[in-house]
Amino acid sequence: MAAKSQSEKARPEKARKEKTRTNDPDRTKANILEVATHEFSEKGLSGARIDEIAERTRTSKRMIYYYFESKEGLYRAVLEDSYRRIRSIEATFDLEHKPPLEALAQHVRFTFDYQLKNTDFIRLVMVENIHKGEHIAQLSKTQQESMAAIDTLRSIVERGIKEGVMRKDLNPIDLHMSISALCFFNVANRHTFSTIFKVDMTSPAATAARRESVADMILRFVAP
Repeated sequence: MAAKSQSEKARPEKARKEKTRTNDPDRTKANILEVATHEFSEKGLSGARIDEIAERTRTSKRMIYYYFESKEGLYRAVLEDSYRRIRSIEATFDLEHKPPLEALAQHVRFTFDYQLKNTDFIRLVMVENIHKGEHIAQLSKTQQESMAAIDTLRSIVERGIKEGVMRKDLNPIDLHMSISALCFFNVANRHTFSTIFKVDMTSPAATAARRESVADMILRFVAP
């Protein structure tokens, strides 16, 4: 009998590995999303490679296509997962039972802290804006979940107006935009801003001071 080739010897081992990978599909998909999030945020949609993502995960290129169909499908899943995470945390806050200005300050500080600790999320948002939002336009669930942030701010604003601590012409979407812009800048522009103006935006002291400055600006913005 002829000796088995190296490729033939490798097949049973490969089959065993792929079987192990598919024993826990949820864990496998979570692992793929985690690695792909970093890959897409670092290299963008065009620069990321499925081969590299597969190499860094507990799965194979074939399984990635099985779960997500295409590189674009995986990218959309990463976007959906990234937005879901921040919205799910926001949903745990009990802001309804706090004074409106205190509730708003907590929301602002959370947004600042989350974006600071999740730079991949910021870069993904930047990548998607390069693509003019064409992929997030296909994620109706993500759009619906994101409206929860607007509903939270609307509730805070309505209570603030009723109590006379916020001005009557506030628009929740405009307020959300202002909060996002201030917090986003701290991550997206910190390297260029620090280099040009010779300030350290990354030190703990600078970060803490900026955090309170952003919260103070928003509270002054909503004042009657």
